[in-house]
Amino acid sequence: MPEPELHEVAPGVYAYVQPDGSWMLNNTGLVTAPPGAAPDTGYVLVDTTSTESRNRALLRRVRDVAGDGPPRVLVNTHHHGDHTFGNWLMPPRTPIVGHVLCRADVERSGTLAARTFTGPDYGELRVRPPDTTFESRLTLHLGERRIDLLHTGPAHTRGDVIVWLPAERVAFAGDLAFSGGQPFLVDGSVAGYPAALAALCALAPAVLVPGHGPISRGDDVPRLLGDLLEYSTVVEHLARYGHKAGVPPLELARGATRELGRFATWRESERLVGNLHRAYFELDGNAPGSHLPMADVWADMVAYHGGPIPCHA
Repeated sequence: MPEPELHEVAPGVYAYVQPDGSWMLNNTGLVTAPPGAAPDTGYVLVDTTSTESRNRALLRRVRDVAGDGPPRVLVNTHHHGDHTFGNWLMPPRTPIVGHVLCRADVERSGTLAARTFTGPDYGELRVRPPDTTFESRLTLHLGERRIDLLHTGPAHTRGDVIVWLPAERVAFAGDLAFSGGQPFLVDGSVAGYPAALAALCALAPAVLVPGHGPISRGDDVPRLLGDLLEYSTVVEHLARYGHKAGVPPLELARGATRELGRFATWRESERLVGNLHRAYFELDGNAPGSHLPMADVWADMVAYHGGPIPCHA
């Protein structure tokens, strides 16, 4: 796979982008102290990544920019392993901040992602959940730089957090935003996803760093969010039809190419099956964000893909 790329998206604010942004190849962020801050102010990391080697590569790039000191804070945007498997590499005294439900779901899921995607060499894995949690919003101050953490779940997961820099108008969206691939809502909510996208739109970011895929800037930001909203509407309409007609999610997905239109070309098309399972689960009366057992869902996704789902981490 191509080497990760470090982009300065605002003065002292960086996005670490891992091509090609497919399964387990996520983006992370680095926020350094503004000019004039005390030398010991430190820096903030947004998420880690999947394998030990990828996490150590990330930390080397961070040191190149921010120096050898430890991060002041690590923020987890949600609980999935590609965003949290590097938590254990943080110094013990570095607080890891996440939503209260992110902590609960890191503890519940453990190393599930590594057992699901068995191709990569994960190296050493230790589960370390966030140790500092919040419920609605939390503001960090890095010198004069303000960083708002905004809970928007359930959407991608029930513990989704946007990392928002209001002065710089930069949003680290976590997996609320995928660029080039279908979003994945199995651990969150099809019904709740539009509200999370609306919250992102309301911020009017100048730069949006998605959880996977290329950075969006300027007019591309509302275009991407509009596409994701339109996709979720298509999934919701498909699900309502299929659920009422008694069509299983896998069968419905296999016959939905025309209804998907341009979204049929988005990568990770097997996610459609998972999203339909989640929508059916909610239409059955289960609460958004409630736990959906994954064994049958994943089997249907593999069947839709036509074999094991590849992971290049």
